Amino acid sequence: MAIHRLDHTGYVVEDLAAAVAFFVELGMELEGEATVEGDWADKLIGLDDVRADIAFLKTPDGHGRVELSTFRTPTSAEKAPWAPVNVPGIPRITFVIDDVDDLVKRLREHGGELVGEIARYQDYCRYAYVRGPAGVIVGLVEELS
Repeated sequence: MAIHRLDHTGYVVEDLAAAVAFFVELGMELEGEATVEGDWADKLIGLDDVRADIAFLKTPDGHGRVELSTFRTPTSAEKAPWAPVNVPGIPRITFVIDDVDDLVKRLREHGGELVGEIARYQDYCRYAYVRGPAGVIVGLVEELS
């Protein structure tokens, strides 16, 4: 059996509203919000008494989706991964965008921080990593050709 498609990527965040605002500023559209709980959620996640608020956002073309979630129960004492980009397992998602300078400026207003600098790769693209909600690294690619 083969994979049919990549459905979505998901991130746990501390502040769901702030994370939604960050991804909306990025250019995504809020698709819907819900609360997830019950036996099926406990079984899926492998925790007891799960109650989480989730939001789904989609890219303008409708093909890419991001799930953001915050857990009411059980709570975690662990902190988000703020390790450097080269640490195995660090989450990163990348989008092709129109204007990297403008978007980095706008995302800073939502707590986004440049990881390094905006870099140019030959005549192909300008690329930046921005650390967003809960330490998630968002790649921004501005194609030049």
